[in-house]
Amino acid sequence: MLNIISAITFKAAPLNTIDCLVVAGGGGGGAGLGSGGGAGGFRIFTGGDALTISLSTNYALTVGAGGAGSTDAASRGVSGNNSIFNSNTSAGGGGGTGQSAGANSFSGGSGAGGSRSNPTAGAGNTPSTSPSQGNNGGTGSNTGPSFGSGGGGGAGGTGANGTTNAGGAGGTGTASSITGSSLNYAGGGGGGVGDDTSTPGGSSGGSGVGGNGGNGNTVTATSGTANRGGGGGGGGNNGTAQEDGGNGGSGVVVLKYADTLTATFSGGVTQSTSSAGGFKVSIVTAAGVSDTVSWA
Repeated sequence: MLNIISAITFKAAPLNTIDCLVVAGGGGGGAGLGSGGGAGGFRIFTGGDALTISLSTNYALTVGAGGAGSTDAASRGVSGNNSIFNSNTSAGGGGGTGQSAGANSFSGGSGAGGSRSNPTAGAGNTPSTSPSQGNNGGTGSNTGPSFGSGGGGGAGGTGANGTTNAGGAGGTGTASSITGSSLNYAGGGGGGVGDDTSTPGGSSGGSGVGGNGGNGNTVTATSGTANRGGGGGGGGNNGTAQEDGGNGGSGVVVLKYADTLTATFSGGVTQSTSSAGGFKVSIVTAAGVSDTVSWA
């Protein structure tokens, strides 16, 4: 008698493809002739680089906060925090340095600019990814009358060098339409400068999302844009008072997936989800290191 063995087909967990944008928090600007903070790292996964997920699986999800700007020319701004989706990490932007900090600016997703006493700029794309997640900051000028500091690097370009009478502009950011609207992300912070009759004003942040540099008098350093990963502007110096650096802007994670799927986020996540054209887009503006997302 023949034994008949029934064939059993095992079905693997369903796999799905999603687009994902991961932007880290920007670095804080330096104080008192301080340099611009570097933008948070910018990484996007679309088209052939889109990510594959398994259903009913928890994926790590973190949105990095921006770093605090320096309040003392003898210290450095705080670097931004990393943003993460699963194993894909964007590095926080480097914090800027002040004119008397005694140490160079920090490296990061994009590096911060250099200052009068610490002209060397921070390196971008640190740690390295391919394609690059950011760029170097600009160098600082140690020549007066106004000793301009360098701008922080951005996702789309290197920060400009400071000159004898102007701070360097922040490096350009990068635009993405993953949310359905074209928005700029990860611009570097502008470098600070001394207030002098030859100084036209503070330098601009990259792509409208990096903070502007100040001159310590008529122009005040500003912070990077929240949930866009902009670097903070460097503070100026009017000869008697040292201006604080601007804070880095917080990062963001954007997830785009088929509207047949439903995403479930853990309790610490702040997000908004909309539907259009057969897709859902979840914009995550806050998530801690233990937060997750899953799909069904």
